[in-house]
Amino acid sequence: MNVGMHKSEVGEWVLFRLGFRPFFLVAALLAIISMVIWMSELVFNYRLLPVNVLPLDWHAHEMIYGYALAVIAGFLLTAVRNWTNIQTLHGLPLQILILLWTLARVLALMPGSQALIASVLLDNLFIIYLSVALTVPVVRARLWKNMGVISKLYFFLIGNVIYALGLFGMFHDGQRIGLFIGLYMILSLILVLSRRVMPMFIERGVGYAVSLNNRRWVDIACFLLFLVFAIVDIFFSQPALTAWLAAILCLLHSIRLWGWYTHGIWSKPLLWILYLAYAWVILGFALKFAAFMTGISPSLAVHAFTVGGIGMMTLGMMSRISLGHTGRDINQPPSGVGLMFLLLCASAVVRVIFPLISVEHYQLWVGISQGLWIAVFALFLYLYTHILTGRRIDGRWG
Repeated sequence: MNVGMHKSEVGEWVLFRLGFRPFFLVAALLAIISMVIWMSELVFNYRLLPVNVLPLDWHAHEMIYGYALAVIAGFLLTAVRNWTNIQTLHGLPLQILILLWTLARVLALMPGSQALIASVLLDNLFIIYLSVALTVPVVRARLWKNMGVISKLYFFLIGNVIYALGLFGMFHDGQRIGLFIGLYMILSLILVLSRRVMPMFIERGVGYAVSLNNRRWVDIACFLLFLVFAIVDIFFSQPALTAWLAAILCLLHSIRLWGWYTHGIWSKPLLWILYLAYAWVILGFALKFAAFMTGISPSLAVHAFTVGGIGMMTLGMMSRISLGHTGRDINQPPSGVGLMFLLLCASAVVRVIFPLISVEHYQLWVGISQGLWIAVFALFLYLYTHILTGRRIDGRWG
């Protein structure tokens, strides 16, 4: 098999033909490296981060604005090309975008205020460059319905700027606000895009005729209530209102997800991983409500959203897109994909469910979950690096 750190016929690295290739690779690398650092800090009490950085803030920021945003960048750079039939960043412009993202990650690990300032500036420049690069083809193609998706990138910029201002003591509670803006923008993208593609994936992928239920009133209610939920939780100290909004969202999304159920998903790893990811988001809403009603740790809801919902959805989409856009059959993923997904499910269960059962072993559960997370993304790199760096097997460009 041709493995692709070679140049194509037009003198362009295969790795930089489409955004999903390099961004999925660097996202997986960051998922491993950042979790090793976080495990060192949290479980083994061994300091690797600069003293002027709070480890918890760094961990949350790198997962949201580092890992997740890299996956989103790879997904949208590829999707927008399909939506508009206009070529998105490739070659040198894509290399520059990757370089901005990478330098921001590296500088955040270096000591000194100058390195931190440079990291913040490069991170925001990355988001600006990405946002403009995706806005231009959508506007040129006049696909206004897709601007709702692209516009969320500008909210990532706002959130990251607020986070940075909080980091330097210029915005009260800026770190929390900036992190939750990023978190809820990711969840918003997952919920919106899942509604667009999951029913189609399921209907086409189970191998038999099935018609799934979609209710317009549920779609409208989910969108509007999530917007209110996010605003209240981020900007207003109204825990009771936030909790009840979460409870209603849990119910509404459960109705939606049940309408998409068919038994055939369980024989298709690339389908059940997306279905379970959505279920973890619903569990996150339930735990948000439970945290208010029973006093359990709010971090359990956050990690249901992140390890379960975002982790499983991003891994599932990376695994699917990497096959489809390199000319491979999405119904025949690499043999280790099912194991990879199961390990990530286990990581989420250990991180979220086990502390509910035995809180006295909390540190142990966190450490096991971190180890499973690292193993998952190491396995992804093992299974997919040659796919992401090699030419399409059908000989087409991309």
